[in-house]
Amino acid sequence: MTDTRAQADIQLIQRIIPHRYPFLLVDKVIDIEGTTRGIGIKNVTMNEPQFTGHFPGMPVFPGVFMVEAMAQTAAVIVGVGLDLADKEFGVYFMAMDGVKFRRKVGPGDTLRMEVETLRGGGKVWKFKGRATVEGEVACECEFTAMMDVPK
Repeated sequence: MTDTRAQADIQLIQRIIPHRYPFLLVDKVIDIEGTTRGIGIKNVTMNEPQFTGHFPGMPVFPGVFMVEAMAQTAAVIVGVGLDLADKEFGVYFMAMDGVKFRRKVGPGDTLRMEVETLRGGGKVWKFKGRATVEGEVACECEFTAMMDVPK
């Protein structure tokens, strides 16, 4: 049996998804299993622009950014699994369900996004995501995206 697990560093991530600073919210994706699951890593740092206003003197990583980071992780998993680096590949949010924020995230935290594909293969994909910091759940949700995958 061959090991089909893969990883994506920042260079490969940028060859798959179009996001760039300040909206590229995943630093690497580890332990990718085909298009079915993977783990994204986001190192939260004080020099990120959202902290100037969210909130001055008490920086909190926005919850919607956690959901976006999980979605970007999902796109990278699909991109790696379908060998989409350097190809025209569009990903668009369609829905978020059951979003729950459980823990504050701030500078110095490492956000670990565990993403699993619930339904995929066509244009519409559904994922389940869970973001943790040091083993504590920070955010969890299901989300749906349209994947504009080249033929």
